[in-house]
Amino acid sequence: MRAFSFSLSSSSPPPPPPPSPPRKNPNSNLIIPNTLRTILLKSTAIALSFSLVASPPFFPSAPAVASENIAASASVDLCGEARREEEETKEPNLTNESLVEEAWEVVNQSFLPDAGTRPWSSELWLKKKEDIRQSRIQTRSRAHDIIRKMLASIGDPYTRFLSPDEFAKMAKYDMTGIGVNLKEIPDTDGSVKLKVLGIILDGPAHSAGVRQGDELLSVNGIDVSGKSAFDVSSLLQGPKETFVTIEVKHNDCSPIESIKVERQITARTPVFYRLDKMESGDSSVGYIRIKEFNALAKKDLVIALKRLQDSGASYFVLDLRDNLGGLVQAGIEIAKLFLEKGETIISTAGRDHQVQNSFVAETSPFVKAPLVVMVNHRTASASEIVASSLHDNCKAVLVGERTFGKGLIQSVFELHDGSGVVVTIGKYITPTHMDINGNGIQPDFDKLPGLNEVRNYLSQCQLQRAG
Repeated sequence: MRAFSFSLSSSSPPPPPPPSPPRKNPNSNLIIPNTLRTILLKSTAIALSFSLVASPPFFPSAPAVASENIAASASVDLCGEARREEEETKEPNLTNESLVEEAWEVVNQSFLPDAGTRPWSSELWLKKKEDIRQSRIQTRSRAHDIIRKMLASIGDPYTRFLSPDEFAKMAKYDMTGIGVNLKEIPDTDGSVKLKVLGIILDGPAHSAGVRQGDELLSVNGIDVSGKSAFDVSSLLQGPKETFVTIEVKHNDCSPIESIKVERQITARTPVFYRLDKMESGDSSVGYIRIKEFNALAKKDLVIALKRLQDSGASYFVLDLRDNLGGLVQAGIEIAKLFLEKGETIISTAGRDHQVQNSFVAETSPFVKAPLVVMVNHRTASASEIVASSLHDNCKAVLVGERTFGKGLIQSVFELHDGSGVVVTIGKYITPTHMDINGNGIQPDFDKLPGLNEVRNYLSQCQLQRAG
């Protein structure tokens, strides 16, 4: 079995629910992501995910030894083991029945039971597996139809089947532009390595010789040690059909290899900004719109904030209206720019303990000026994470309409025929312990308040929070 994943928050409109009687709260909250750890399935699934939560190291650390000869022998053993594992992951003959069972296993191991409109029953789900084993599935299209119906029976509009063509389009969520997903992996000496958690088969990096589990050492001559996976993803980005040179090690036994990779996908800036004079004429406001959260969002927002501050902005308006999301990690990194060290950005909950996590700011805020966040009914997913985080920590007032209300986390799993399944594996909880999903976030004002009103509101919020 091979598994390599990338978790996500969608920047496209959330899919409509399957035909069913209307329910009270039909909306739910997404991202692509972040990062679900690789799920070890009994069948042969390939999971793809953009890091949200911790992933285990690809290579187990070798025990400490006293002798150089023993160390060398252990290294050889590790190399031999890696080669054996590579041989074992070669795809077996794939039957239609095993493909359906593979999809069943993904849901069985990772689906969040309270995400659907119907009560989750492990007994009924097991019965579906028994039904699969008792029938002969003649064609691949019939297998796909069975998977669709099986997933629809859960009652979660976000858990769904992807045809091979639809799954291939998931490459648009590549943060790096070269088809890899990076993850920070703790090393035995306490340092952190950057490793290739997932790789798009036949993508630019894979075609150039990069492999899953490779350690990334440098980008265009820049040493990446100590840098976050998110920041290095931004270094890898660039115009389509340009080249980036990276240095990697395939494993602890291999030499450093320099690989030139052609960029396939480029992220466009989602940040637009201007300086506006207030009607009173005694202050200026920095207006910033973020259309989506991609790999350039944080970097370009920092540039915008600095230029507006240098131009005399006394406070900021962050416009997240019609922002349907994007990369959850980008939203988390952006929220950190306004929060104090130790303040909670968002928490996640799910069946798997590795989905249960809290994300907090590690440094002082980049800006401390008063902040207004504009939202509407199309503010969703990663945008709701940013809005709720800044609001609950008394860093911003919210203005506009109630947000969409999508607080569920999906991961995308590739099946062995190139199709895939999107599965809801967790949900987001705001710093004040509110469940976004189906509820959305109610703004504080429906129209833009004045600067003094913003300051007074934030002061009262902070006093109540301290009390």
